[in-house]
Amino acid sequence: MLAAVNPCGFALLPAYLSLLVLGDRTSSTSKAVGRALWLSAAMTLGFAGVFATFGLAIAPVASGVQRQLPWFTLALGLALAGIGLLVVAGRQVKLPRIGGAWRSGRPLQASFGSMAGFGAGYAVASLSCTIAPFLAVVVAGFRTESVTVGTALFLAYAAGMGLVVGTVAVATALTSDGLIHRLRRSGRWVPRVSGLLLLVAGSYVAYYGWWELRVLSGGETRDPVIETAAEVQHSLAGMVQAPGAIGWLIGGLALVAVAGAAALRGRRSS
Repeated sequence: MLAAVNPCGFALLPAYLSLLVLGDRTSSTSKAVGRALWLSAAMTLGFAGVFATFGLAIAPVASGVQRQLPWFTLALGLALAGIGLLVVAGRQVKLPRIGGAWRSGRPLQASFGSMAGFGAGYAVASLSCTIAPFLAVVVAGFRTESVTVGTALFLAYAAGMGLVVGTVAVATALTSDGLIHRLRRSGRWVPRVSGLLLLVAGSYVAYYGWWELRVLSGGETRDPVIETAAEVQHSLAGMVQAPGAIGWLIGGLALVAVAGAAALRGRRSS
């Protein structure tokens, strides 16, 4: 559960929620919640897939690979910040087609594949902070216990990440649905606010990657931006840890129940 708000990648959680809101074209609360759960599953799959690959296949050379990870963190942060800047400016971001021009590509959408890719990026950006406990617990379970124990630990790791991301995504889907209905006239500002969140989150992730590179090269470890963000991250980690897995599960199910009740009430009134 704490992997979702790790120091290296916690800023990517609001970035994910921004992409969720930007790509929301659903017309009902139940569809928005279902979409949030589906995309959260995709993100969790991408996240867990990277850890499975890194933990089992790259563990023998993890220390050497880990020194190169800040470069990816820097690149990912700059890419997200660039997308956010375009959205804030009112531009439509398009994905290029293979062999085609940039303008001929499809608009950026929060699809299952793109969210799985985002989850993989989230994981790689988080590896510097989370790979040590993952290796110590999950991979050690495979090596010292049994395949069954190691698999159970890995599934618990993935489920904890998915539980936090899914619950927050459902809450965002419910909130964004209400905002879109109440702010219909000024609805054009909703994507720009999401773009601003992407810009801020991407900028911080890029800054964190640059700070890691600076520290690895022997530079000063203390940084006011990193220290301020660390305080925020520590508070978020405490909030995530306090309810426990059961509390998050109950909260997520309660939100889904609220969405189901609203959908049922809407059908009856129509």
